[in-house]
Parts: sequence; structure tokens; C-alpha cells
Amino acid sequence: MNLAEFENGLRELQTQAQTELGGARSAEHLERWRVKYLGTKGALKAAMQRLKAVPKADKPAAGQAANKLKDALQAAYDARATELAPRAPNRRPEACDVTLPGRRPRIGHAHVITQTVDELVDIFARMGFTMVYGPEVEDDRHNFVALNIPPEHVARDPLDNFYIDEATMLRSQTSTVQIRAMELRQPPVRIITAGRCYRPDTVDATHMFIFHQLECLCVDEGVTMVDMRTCIDQFCKAYFGPEVKTRFLPSFFPFTEPSGEIAVSCPFCHGGGCAICKQSGWMELGGCGMVDPNVLEAVGYDTEKYTGYAFGFGIERMAMRRHGIPDIRLLFENDVRFLHQF
Repeated sequence: MNLAEFENGLRELQTQAQTELGGARSAEHLERWRVKYLGTKGALKAAMQRLKAVPKADKPAAGQAANKLKDALQAAYDARATELAPRAPNRRPEACDVTLPGRRPRIGHAHVITQTVDELVDIFARMGFTMVYGPEVEDDRHNFVALNIPPEHVARDPLDNFYIDEATMLRSQTSTVQIRAMELRQPPVRIITAGRCYRPDTVDATHMFIFHQLECLCVDEGVTMVDMRTCIDQFCKAYFGPEVKTRFLPSFFPFTEPSGEIAVSCPFCHGGGCAICKQSGWMELGGCGMVDPNVLEAVGYDTEKYTGYAFGFGIERMAMRRHGIPDIRLLFENDVRFLHQF
């Protein structure tokens, strides 16, 4: 085969290929054309094989002609593929009024329990108390022994505590921090502590197996129940309002003697009786009392010289009383529709 015959064959192939390419009307047709002419076993590849029959002197010219045809078919294919590619419908760009105010982002805020803790701590800080912290995993001594809770006391029952082993548990009260604080300092002591506590209570509208407590401790020379009563009364007025009244009823706690229960006049009905205070006009807040001498002796304090008082509140209870929340479970469900109110 001479050079002229080879070139004539290429021209016929180009004419045929371009004619068929012009008739391609879909991506499927275009793909079949590509396989037929540009594929590894296509017509162009077969034409290249005929270079072997061209005389040696004409091979360079024949090769250039074959490469030129390959480039032409590839360019024609690319152009046709662009024509057949799906086009997005023409849309007018949406008008943007730059004078309109922007959309304010929804910014989160502290949980209602955290807000309550911060407010309580701030009130006691203004009264001269220092915040201290302690571990949530406690030993038997700090959770029971040093707090004058004997081995046979019902509070030690495994059904009432989350024991890790026989001598370690999740703390059931923040009073453990009072012991740790007194072990590290000598009177005068004026501290508060707040944090999580754990008890395996059955969950209902007023009980949860995890809850928060705030406790206050004051130990010094000459401290009496008058000081405790004054401190609690001033705190309640600062938190609930100046019109609130406080009431103390006798009670019993192993770590205080004498002991009492604290109640405040209902800030919603002002003592008249409502659903929140169960028509009593009073809302119970927590316990209080003078620190038992056995507790002071457990930390090495001279009970002939020092006396003290302590009281504590459930923080969830404070938040519920303050905001009229009927169910403690609402505070732990993390429903932003509820939490966004506070």
C-alpha cells in the first residue's frame, strides 16, 4: 500500500465518522460513536495498523496524517459532547436587598440549673462565703463516718447509694466537701459548696437519681443559731424577694444538733395558698442546724472553743420554686423549647 492509498482511506474514514457524529442525538449515541471510531478496537485503531503496509520512506508522512485524523475526530467528539450536555435552565438571580436587616442568629445560654448555681453563689459571696469544691467519687469516711452517720444508719443502705466498692461510692450529699474543707483549714471557716450528688431514687416529678445541692458552713468562736437564722433569712430575701418570710421546724440530721427544716412563704401566692405550695402557703427548701460536736472533733477542731452552723438546699428545688416548674424531669430532658424560656 502506497502513501496515496493510505491517505485516501483516512479521508473516507473521516467523512464517514463526521457524518455519523452529526447524527448523534443523545449521550448513548455519542458513546457508541466513540467506541466505534476512537475505542481501543475502533476504526481509527484499525487504520493505524495499516501503517505496516506503507513503504518505509513514506511512513513519517503516513503517521502524521493518521495523528492529524485522530486529533480531528477527538476535537469533533468533544465539541459534540458539549452540545449534547444537559443545560441548567436560565434563572434570574434572586434580588438581594442589602438595606434589609440581617437575620439574628439563635444564640444559646446557660442551663437554668447553671444560672441558679451562679446566682446562689453570687449571693453568698456578697455575704462573705468562699466557694470550695470536692470530688464526686467519695470514700466512706468523708461521706458517712466524719459526718457522724453510724454504720447501722439507714442512709448507708446499699439501696440508697451508688457504691463502687465497699468503701467507695458516688457522693450522696455535698456535706462531704465541708469535711474536706475543715481538714485543710482552721477556723474561722465560711464556705459554700455546690455540685452533683447521686442517690438511686425512683424518678418522678420531684425525684431524680442525679441532683444538685448547695451547702453553707460557718465555724468560728461564739457562733449561735441566731447567726444561722439571720444568714438564712437574708439569703432567702435576696433570692426570693424582700417580702418573703422564713419558717423553721424541728427535725433531725446526724451531723447537726439541734436540726431544723427551712421553709419560705410561697412567693407566688404570698402565703395565701396555691397549687405550687400545695395550698399550704409555705415551700420547703432544705435542712439546717448547728454542727454536731462529733463532726468538729472528727476534723480536729476544739469543740470547747468553736461552734458552727450548716444548711443546704436542693438546687433543682430552688429553680423549680423560683420559676414555677412542676416536674424535675423537665430540667434533664434537654428540650430546648423548654430551656429557651429561662
